[in-house]
Amino acid sequence: MRTKIICVLVVCASFKAMAQEKEPAMKTLGKAIVDKFPTTRTFDVQYEQLGPSNYDSDLFGNKFERGRIENHSRFKAAFNLPFYASESKRFVLTSSLRYKYERYDFGNIYNYNSTQTYTRSTEDFHYWAGAVSATYITSLFKKPVIYNATVSVDGNEDKLQRLKGFVSAVIVVKRSPNTTITVGALGMLDPSSIVPITPVLTINHKFKDSKWDVDFILPQRLLFRRELLENGRISFGTELNSESFYLNLNNSNLQGIYELNQLELKSGITYEYCFTPKIIAFVKAGANNVLSTRITERGERTNRYVYDQSEDTQGYFRVGISYNLFQRK
Repeated sequence: MRTKIICVLVVCASFKAMAQEKEPAMKTLGKAIVDKFPTTRTFDVQYEQLGPSNYDSDLFGNKFERGRIENHSRFKAAFNLPFYASESKRFVLTSSLRYKYERYDFGNIYNYNSTQTYTRSTEDFHYWAGAVSATYITSLFKKPVIYNATVSVDGNEDKLQRLKGFVSAVIVVKRSPNTTITVGALGMLDPSSIVPITPVLTINHKFKDSKWDVDFILPQRLLFRRELLENGRISFGTELNSESFYLNLNNSNLQGIYELNQLELKSGITYEYCFTPKIIAFVKAGANNVLSTRITERGERTNRYVYDQSEDTQGYFRVGISYNLFQRK
């Protein structure tokens, strides 16, 4: 879900640079989105290290394997750039490109069918995604409204695999010095989606006479944040993340292109530091709860999975740095 929300909102990140002074709604919105999602900045790189964990899996509804993941790491890079804006700055086209590399190192694995224990070699996966988004901002009842349509294509190191689309409409229902609230809906033009329409709700509130604020995005995050030291900020809370990549399988049970989809709930602490107005780095650490890991045939809904895996809670550590071309003081 996090990825889909970002796909819808990423275009708005350019509004801060493009908007005119007489249109503060665009500037405020763009600044808020870039602040919340580092992957919406012009360039962003992240590395994540997850701790060891035990897992248990089913294949076609039957017990399959239990084992241990000794090491799991991810590297991500994202690039976003607006390439067209209308004269009024109300219509914007933006291109996005994302890359992810995942690596797994395994310990001993027990197979329920053969009753044998064995080891598995290191496995790594590459994932690419590109998108073009069109965003139009207008007003309704004197409130800013943002319409977005996004077309994306993704794949692995072999070839492009799927074409997807998203449409959304979001209205800023309240914007004051201390509180910003938006509501809307996200429609997923993807046959693999279980829920084709998802509500979107965001609330950011700065407590009176306090350095603390709360940042809530349904259903993706709940964070409590405050400034810490000069040019720094600390956050505590929980975020819901989704991860996916494609697998080329050729064995007695599975043959063809499949998708792995994993839903994670990360709780912990984040520290962000602004080296310059354009360069921001962060460090995250905490506990990672894997809510579900499922493998489906390419394009199938995740409730029609062929493989299901449960996994123990594990620690995680993530670092990242981003550059925002359009950021100003």
